Amino acid sequence: MNTAKGSEAGSERISEAEYAVMEALWHRSPQTAAEVCDTVREDRGWSMPTVKTLLSRLVAKGALETRPDGRRFLYSPLLERDIYVGGESRRLVQRLFGGRAAPLFAHLAENEALTQDDIAEIERLLREMKK
Repeated sequence: MNTAKGSEAGSERISEAEYAVMEALWHRSPQTAAEVCDTVREDRGWSMPTVKTLLSRLVAKGALETRPDGRRFLYSPLLERDIYVGGESRRLVQRLFGGRAAPLFAHLAENEALTQDDIAEIERLLREMKK
């Protein structure tokens, strides 16, 4: 199986709804459309046609691959979660904070969006980066 794991896979933006499907497949793959539907139905209340539409869009965007399995298809991510999240994080920081992370943290701190656990985790990450 030839899978593209780099940034060229899934170069089109993924919508919030499509992201929910990707999360299900990042958690466990491969899955059938019915399995994905079962995974997202509880939180989202989506029907099978809705899930199939989202799966088709993600295949067209290059984020998922399909493999026949009898009379059904199995879906697997072509795009790694860490790579996708990293790209989206960079786009957010670039668009809202001029490419600088410090103003993002200042904004979160000023708006009390960081818990003590968040602050401790950030401090731990900064210490590791300094090593």
